[in-house]
Amino acid sequence: MERLKNNQKLLRGLVFFGFFVAFLLLMFLEFIPHRVNLQVGQVAPETIKAPRSIVFEDKAKTEEAREKARSQVPKVYLINPETNAAILGEVNNFFLNIEKILKQNLPPKQKEKQIINELPFSLPAGMAADLARINLERWKATQRAATEILGELLKKEITPENFTEIKGTLTEKVNRYNLSYPEKEVLILSLNYFLRPNAVYDPEATEKLRDRAAQAVPKVWVSIKQNQKIIGEGEIVTPEHIAKLEALGLLKPRPSFRNLIGAVFLVFFTMLTPLFYLYLQRREIFENLNLLILLGIISFFILALAKSILAINVGAFPEMTPLVGYAVPLGAATMLIAILIDFNLSILMTALLALLIGFGTELSLKLSIVSFFSGLAGGFEVSHLSQRKDLARAGVNIGIVALVAILALELIDKTPIGTAFLAALIFGPINGILAAIFTNGFLPYLETTFKITSAVTLLELATPSHPLLKKLLMEAPGTYHHSLLVGNLAEAAADKVNANSLLARVGAYYHDIGKLKRPYFFVENQFGSGNPHEKLNPNLSTLIVTSHVKDGVELAREYKLPQIVIDIIEQHHGTSIIKFFFQKAIDINGPEVNAEDFRYPGPKPKTKEAALVMLADSVEAAVRSLKSPTPGRIEGLVRKVIKDKLLDGQLDESNLTFQDLHNIAQAFDKVLSGIFHNRVEYPDINVEALRKEKKS
Repeated sequence: MERLKNNQKLLRGLVFFGFFVAFLLLMFLEFIPHRVNLQVGQVAPETIKAPRSIVFEDKAKTEEAREKARSQVPKVYLINPETNAAILGEVNNFFLNIEKILKQNLPPKQKEKQIINELPFSLPAGMAADLARINLERWKATQRAATEILGELLKKEITPENFTEIKGTLTEKVNRYNLSYPEKEVLILSLNYFLRPNAVYDPEATEKLRDRAAQAVPKVWVSIKQNQKIIGEGEIVTPEHIAKLEALGLLKPRPSFRNLIGAVFLVFFTMLTPLFYLYLQRREIFENLNLLILLGIISFFILALAKSILAINVGAFPEMTPLVGYAVPLGAATMLIAILIDFNLSILMTALLALLIGFGTELSLKLSIVSFFSGLAGGFEVSHLSQRKDLARAGVNIGIVALVAILALELIDKTPIGTAFLAALIFGPINGILAAIFTNGFLPYLETTFKITSAVTLLELATPSHPLLKKLLMEAPGTYHHSLLVGNLAEAAADKVNANSLLARVGAYYHDIGKLKRPYFFVENQFGSGNPHEKLNPNLSTLIVTSHVKDGVELAREYKLPQIVIDIIEQHHGTSIIKFFFQKAIDINGPEVNAEDFRYPGPKPKTKEAALVMLADSVEAAVRSLKSPTPGRIEGLVRKVIKDKLLDGQLDESNLTFQDLHNIAQAFDKVLSGIFHNRVEYPDINVEALRKEKKS
């Protein structure tokens, strides 16, 4: 036993190491194996041609075009009302002060001297004397002209950039007024002196406009045809050459030691996490090497598929190429793991695989988020499969979730609305369709290869059109209807004790198929004809009755029923004693009859589902024998049958608790009371007499 355990540990270790290496190789796998190591300015040692046609974004040129668009957006200025008011106030004060001097009754020389002292700027020689003799009305007209010109100029943004240009227009604007010397010259000098920029630079508004202009610039796409020359031997490598080589994957450097170490740790902990979970929470899966291999295969498949999809280039719509990763159907892996292995494990694997799929791609976190939510949608949809079309519905739900997630993330990422909607409408549904196709396509092969019976297979077995059930209906109709009722009882009880209700129902449908060999030796198929057991020895009758278990197993294997259903067929009687023939033997031969000769060969039920079928089978047969099945009598009989099986040791290996048995009894009572309820007695009515009475 110890050696077997050691061998299992060794095998698990080898499987872990094998998948570890496979995942590492997959992460660093390149679809274009031939790569070169060139740098700008280097002489190309060989001629390099494109191995495939692609359309790619030249990010350098795109960024150059966007920077050019940003630089062409002028700075944004805001007019400062306080500056305008200050300029107008200073000009008005200047003219009013000169006006006060002109109003004074002083000799011209004194006025000239005061004017020179009052002016904040210098006047040409002799102009102050001319200004001292100016008429007051002419000065007021000059002031009005200054106010009008400033009013016109200050409505606009005067910035340091356009200030010189605006000052150059002052002479032209002054010339529009009918002013003479020296008013015109003083007006020009004063405006030049007092006018200054009135706008304040707004960096935030400027950056917004520049960002908007940059975003409006379309990406620069470059088209390369297969076998097109990228660079010739002896040519000098330029940035354009480097961009093309990178897009084709020909220049991507081989993983550095740092990258390799990082990938080793990432893959190692990603693989260790589910194993640690299984060891703590689902030890039976951890110790099942087949299931661990299956988990590795599904994970490797979805990652390889993701790698392939991410390599797709959409030549007709180059802006869609970076978004192709949204079509990766992680939901297929989630559904396969949930159906074939365990639902909780599928949720954990969805998160881990979503991280690996997003790792190293341009979409990165966005792809991981979309993959995670679409995977969850698939897992939740198949967590309670009730019919095959649930898989198709799961694909629809995955597509809807992926569509919404893609749209939301691309809008958040400021992708143009048209591109975001197109990506969501294309890749969301594709994601769901691929998930449903791969799940439906691979499920039967994985079930067969790893000898796993999924809910889908059980659903197919539960359909009345299955050849074996049709044969049972035609050749042993009593057994068929008995099996249906046992299925209802077992399914209702399974829901109460956290057992697999679908497996219990299917096991019940097929538990008595062995009776097809000799249907009329079983009372439910005799329909009023004589009972052949009345003419047989009890030992022979026991041999015939017990043989239906062995016959059922053989028939199940002939029709290729799953092993878990065969186990239920084999265990549904356990080692129970056939009381009728045992008592008949005692009546004939006396009490010295060996009870072991009248028992089924076994084995006893080893699962909850097999035990439920045993109890449902016994309860249904017992209740059917009641002459007046009232609810009270049904309840008492149900508990007696369960108690007898318990005391006989038939439930010892089934993992059922006393609380489970109580819940099972309640479920049986509810189903049987609904079947054997009291009915209203219908009175006899003479239809012919009623018809005659109506005519008269």
